[in-house]
Amino acid sequence: MPWLKLLHIVALVLWCASLLYLAAALAGSARPAPDASAAPLPLRALFTLAATPAALLAIASGTAVFLADFTLGVWLVGKLTAVAGLVLVHAWCGVLTIRLERGDDARAIRRAAAFAGFAGIGLILAILWLVLAKPL
Repeated sequence: MPWLKLLHIVALVLWCASLLYLAAALAGSARPAPDASAAPLPLRALFTLAATPAALLAIASGTAVFLADFTLGVWLVGKLTAVAGLVLVHAWCGVLTIRLERGDDARAIRRAAAFAGFAGIGLILAILWLVLAKPL
């Protein structure tokens, strides 16, 4: 059981770190590049090869921890709501990556990426607070 919680925590750290880095990189790279086809490629790779697998592993391992412990409470509903918000931020970063590749309005992408980053920070802090404040 401790290894399952460890897997969940490691996957969560990787997901949150890659998601925040992706939002910052989107905000920073939403400028006209000399070669538009070369600039967004690392962002798509970050999204598809790092952030998404980490998110899936975090959600799957969190589900396994729940099934093993079967802990219920109001804090869990709040945590799952915040996780659902983090999934929406993840999906929004994917949309922004595609918009950047298409060459959409750079200022709008920068604003949306900054919002995604701040929303992600808020949701991560909310999840952390709910987990640490849960009753034993």
